[in-house]
Order: sequence, then structure tokens, then C-alpha cells
Amino acid sequence: MNIIFKIAKAELRNLFFSPVAWFLAIAFLVQCAIYYTHALIPYAKWQDLSLNNNPRWHDFGTPITSIIFLSPNGIFGNVLQNLYLFVPLLTMGLISREVNSGTIRLLYSSPVKIRHIVMGKYLAIMLYNMLLVLILGIFMVTAAFNIQSVDYGLLLSAVLGFYLLVCTYTAIGMFMSSLTNYQIVSAIGSFIIIFALTQIGTLWQKVDFVRDLTYFLSLSGRTSKMLRGLITTKDVLYFLVIIYIFLGFTLLKLRGGRESTPWFVKAARYLGIFVSALAIGYISARPKLTGYWDTTARKVNTLHPTIQNIVRQMGDDQLEITMYTNLLGQGMYRGLPESRNAYLSSLWERYVRFKPDMKFNYVYYYDVKKGDSNYFRAYPHKNLQQIAERLADASDVKISLFEPPRQIHKTIDLEPENYRLVMQLKYKGRTTFLRTFDDNTFWPEDMQIAAAFKRLLQDTLPKFYFVTGDLERNIYKSGEREYRYSSIDKSNRWSLINVGFDADTLSLNTQDIPADAGGLVLADPKTQLSETAAGKLKEYISRGGNMFILGEPGKQQMLNPLLQQIGVQLLPGTLVEPTKNEMPQMVRTYATMAVADLAEDPTLLRMKGPASERNPDDSLKQLMPGVAALSYDSNGGFTVRPLLMTVGERTWLKQGVFVTDSAEIVYNPQAGDIRGSFPTALELTREIDHRQQRIIVCGDADFMSSSRSGGEPLGLDMYSWLDHNKFPVFTSGRKPKDNKLLITPATAELLAIVYVWILPALVLILGIVLLIRRKGK
Repeated sequence: MNIIFKIAKAELRNLFFSPVAWFLAIAFLVQCAIYYTHALIPYAKWQDLSLNNNPRWHDFGTPITSIIFLSPNGIFGNVLQNLYLFVPLLTMGLISREVNSGTIRLLYSSPVKIRHIVMGKYLAIMLYNMLLVLILGIFMVTAAFNIQSVDYGLLLSAVLGFYLLVCTYTAIGMFMSSLTNYQIVSAIGSFIIIFALTQIGTLWQKVDFVRDLTYFLSLSGRTSKMLRGLITTKDVLYFLVIIYIFLGFTLLKLRGGRESTPWFVKAARYLGIFVSALAIGYISARPKLTGYWDTTARKVNTLHPTIQNIVRQMGDDQLEITMYTNLLGQGMYRGLPESRNAYLSSLWERYVRFKPDMKFNYVYYYDVKKGDSNYFRAYPHKNLQQIAERLADASDVKISLFEPPRQIHKTIDLEPENYRLVMQLKYKGRTTFLRTFDDNTFWPEDMQIAAAFKRLLQDTLPKFYFVTGDLERNIYKSGEREYRYSSIDKSNRWSLINVGFDADTLSLNTQDIPADAGGLVLADPKTQLSETAAGKLKEYISRGGNMFILGEPGKQQMLNPLLQQIGVQLLPGTLVEPTKNEMPQMVRTYATMAVADLAEDPTLLRMKGPASERNPDDSLKQLMPGVAALSYDSNGGFTVRPLLMTVGERTWLKQGVFVTDSAEIVYNPQAGDIRGSFPTALELTREIDHRQQRIIVCGDADFMSSSRSGGEPLGLDMYSWLDHNKFPVFTSGRKPKDNKLLITPATAELLAIVYVWILPALVLILGIVLLIRRKGK
């Protein structure tokens, strides 16, 4: 070890007595300073502007640590992107300089072993890399004084990823320096190797074995998890394995210069290092052997504790996930073999962490829905097989990979899933589908995955029955006033069936209310409820059943007889809110604090907490297109809380019939118009038979319709509250604490001057003095 340290010391002396090391350190310092201060100054100015305009402004609401250090304009994002430009200039002379100067012969003739030379020189470069880490540390320490409650764990994980990557680059550069006497050739060779390792993960992805091999060797994205604050053993071992490969190759290259051995012996040695490295990488990447450490303050890289508990309930029984990819269906390209690693890492890795025995299967087929003639019109005079062959050729995939319709039909019926990319989950003999969606996210999120898991675990699921028989809103119709989108639409990730509920219709004129009813939905009946239906509903309410009742202005008489039982009435008339841009019946209501207690929805998170910590603009707004005002009796046996209210000075209850698109609506108290703040949605609760009965009444049924995206953002929260918050599984994270700066814009600009100009100038002067003294000696 003493010899290794002596060689490292001598190498460090050579580094700092050459201008290259000083130039790289100063360039790195300036680069970090520019990206840090250029990200900091705009936020400091924006915070100062917000505080001056609104003294009650509280914070940005976003984690400033991530923005300044990890955003595309932040330090780490840019430093790692440009790192490959620095390292080859540093390592290009590590070995070639010794060869060109002739000192390599002295080293060979001395009692120093080749491994001492390699390890000593590499240790010196590792210590120089620590200098780069210390430069980053300057800005990390500065951030601790600039950012409120800075996320230290995130920064330490990111700097670990940086250090491992730069050490990997230096190992590659050291090996290239041993191959040639020309330093420029060595630097160019390092660029090429780094580029090849970065791009190799995109090559030959259609073959399973080759795909796994190139994915393991690929440098691309290896630091992404650490930059997000997640350290995994397989990522750390990957860098160590790559360093081991190139240090081993360097050792063999220098040893080969002193030995006269057959070429196949040398090749076997290189192959031995490569194969042993692959074996280590393969074993370390096994899910059961992978360790995880989420260093972030809010544990943003870890499954929510509620979902962790659901996964633990599965125990040691295997969960089998089969992805069905249709050559002619939506999402085909995301399901092809070359996209498999991205699918596993982006969607399932967080779950594999807690259930490593998951089994993944892949089935490829081609088929279209019965009666779908789109492809046949696009390819006239072609049958389905010929069409599939053409599309396979255009997509550069083999048609033999895909099962024909007659074969896939023998194993599974995918027509109800519209033959799009879908996953089937199988656990202990039970199966359920996990769907993909036509939005920017495409893949299911935690809420949909948790719902699918609970479907596999539970014998029964909560079921909402939508009452029919009196022209109510229909869940099987897709019109803009209907309820299909929010209930049974498989293409909507927020529909009831995709977040854990079941939904069906119920005609009370011919059917009784089932015992498994989690709640009834009575939405805008257009005719008077029959005595049979009204009687069943009243009995259901008396027994403590949960209900969601939605009315419409002009049809108050259809629901008021039923609502009288719970002390609520739809007031005559229509609420109006004349504005510059909207028709007067488009009323914008605001959510009361009772809404914050509906569910653990992250959307409602900002409404919670002490009043002193809430932003005055945090109240959610809900547009209601044509809404009736509600009145209620506080002594009616229910505890009543308004959920949505109108703004009193802007709205009034308009009596009579009016035409919305003709003359301007005028407030007329003589005609019975009433100005004021009215509730448009109520929640009612009471204790009955040792459980809480829950009812929601709304004066508008349109806001839950397809044209209004199913009542977003509050519709799903209302269903959750009616189900006593068993579904859906909300994964609300903690509010970031590093959401505010502790400096003024003037201080931020002063930091820019110090770090971009003064500090690099001082380092430059120090380097010049040392180099002049060295030359004088």
C-alpha cells in the first residue's frame, strides 16, 4: 500500500504542476457557478416580487433543491452532460506520458509491480475527482444557507452518482492512455468508448439475450436514480464493475508489454475479466439481491405506505403480469421487445422492490374489433393477415412474433378491452386487467395499480348503482350530458372501474336495491319518480344507505319530495353569474374547507393545515353549468356541511324562465331574484346502527357529465367519501419543506459575482504562482 500511495502522491504532484489540471478545475468551477446562480437569481426575484405584491404569499409549493440542482438548467443536469469533455483531457497522459518520457522502463525495472502502478495512478485521479466533488460541495453548502430546509439526502445521493460516473470515465481514459503513445489519440479514444457505452443500450434490442447484455453495459441513465435521490446496489455495483473492467484491461495491457505470451492466452485473460464482470453484474441485478435507499426528505422514490401495505398482503404468493400487445392496436410500439426495459424500469421497478418475485410475461398478437373496417379501407383487397404482414414490415418487426386471431382467441378474449395494449394480472387464480390510456402518461399510475391489486386481494369491491327508469343520466351512453366517461369508460384512467369501484345500473321500478350496494347515484331524473321507486329510495335512506343525489334547475319538483326526508330542498330558480366571457348560467363556485376532508387527494392537500399557513388563493374552483341553489334544515337529523358555495356579490338566484343567449341578464328583486352566497353541494352525515351514513346532494348534474370530465377535480373525491375512503387509493405526498429561499435578489446577484468571477480568479492566481515556482525550481 505504501508504494501505491507514493505513486499516487507523485502523480498528483505532476497533475498540479501542469496547467491542464488547473484549467479543468477552473472551468468546472465556473460552469457550476453559472448554472447555480442562473437558476437561483430568477427564483429570488420572483419570490421578492410575490412578497411585495402579496404579503400573505407563503412559498413556491415546489422543491427548490430539485429545481436548482436537478432541473435541465440546474448544476447536475449540465455538469453530467458535459463531464465527458473534461475527463479525457485529464487522463490522456496517465500512461502514455510515462512511455514517451522513458520512465516506464524505470518503473518496470524497479521492484514496483504493475498493479501498484495502475492502482497508484488511478488513486491519484480519484483524489483529483474528489476536488471536483469539493467544488460541488461549495454550492451544496451555499444552498444550505440559501434554501429553506434544503434536501441534504437528495444532494448527497446526486454527488455520489457524479463521483461514481467521473471515476468510471477516468478508468476508461486510463485504459485508452495505455493503448497509445499519442495523448490526442488517447483522448479521442476515450470520447469514442464513452459514446459507445452511452449508446449501446439502444442497439440490438429485439433479441432478448443481447438486449439484456447491452442494457447492463449501457452508461445511459445510470445516474438518473441517484440524481432523484434513490441509491440502489445494482447501480453502484454497475459503476464498480465498469471500473474493474477497464482497470483490469489496463493491467493486462501493461503486463503484456513485459511478457511474451501467445495471443490466445492474452485474449483469454481479457475475456476472463469481461465474463467475471458480467457475472457480478447479473447476480447483483437480481431483484431479491437489490438493495434500495431513498435518501430524499419526502421519500418520493418509494411507494406510498398504503400501497406498500397492499403489496405486503400478497405475501410470498407469485403475482404474474402478462402484457398483451396488438400489432393493430393502440400503444403497440410501447409493448415491443425493444421497449421492454423501459416498461419494466419506469412502471414496475418500484413494486419489484417490495415484491421481487413478480413474473412478467409477454404475448404478441394481431386482431381488430368486429365491424371495424378502418384497416380494410386503408388497405383495400387485403385480408387481415396481409395487412398485419405489411404493418409488421413497416414497424421492422417479424410477423412470426405475433399470434393470429384464431390462436389468441383460444386463450383470452380481449375484445372488451378494445384490443389495445393491456396487462392482465393473475394472483392465486384471480385475474384482472390493468389498462393503458390515451394521455401523455399512457401507463397506469399508482392509483390504478393499487386498485388492480386490491381487486385481486378482496372478495368483493364497492359498487355504485346508478338509478334508471325516469330518464336519469346514463352510464352506458357517451353523450356530453351522460355519465359513461366518469363511471365505466375504460379509456379514462379516473373512471370508477379503473380506480377500484364497480358500477352498474338499477331500475327501481322492477328491481330491489342489492345488498352489495356501496351507494346509489340518482342523477337528474326528468320525470316524477314512481311510488315504487320513491318508496324504495326512502326505505334505503331510512336504513342508512349512502347516496349521491344530483338535480338540475327547472326540475326541482322531481327530487324535492325525496330530499324532504333528509331536510334538503332545491330552491326554485336558477343561479346566475354574469361575466365578460361566459354565459350567465355558468357559475363558478368555490370549495369550502369541508372539501379538504373528503379524501386524501393530493389536489386537496394545499387546502389543509392551519389557516395561517394556507394561501388565500388555495380554494378550489368548480364550474357548474346551470345550477340550482340548495337550502337545508340543520335540525333535520343530519349534520350538514356545504361543499361548494357561490360568491355572494357576483351571483344571484334568478326566478322565472330566461334565455341565456339573448338579452343581458339583469338582477330584478321585484321579480323575486335573491342575491347572495348559496350552497350548490352539501354533504350530510348521521350515525345509524353504529355506522356513519353519508349523502351528497348537488344542485347541478352537468358538472359530473362527460363534457365536464366527470366532475374533475372533485367528482372522484365525492365518490371516495361516500365509500368511506376505501377507494380509490390516494397517494398524497408530504408538502416539500424546501419551498422557499432565504436570500434576496441582491444577495443572489452578489453570489454570482463572487462565484463566477472572483473565486475562479483567485484559483487562477494560485495556479499561476505554483506553476511559476515549479518552473523556477
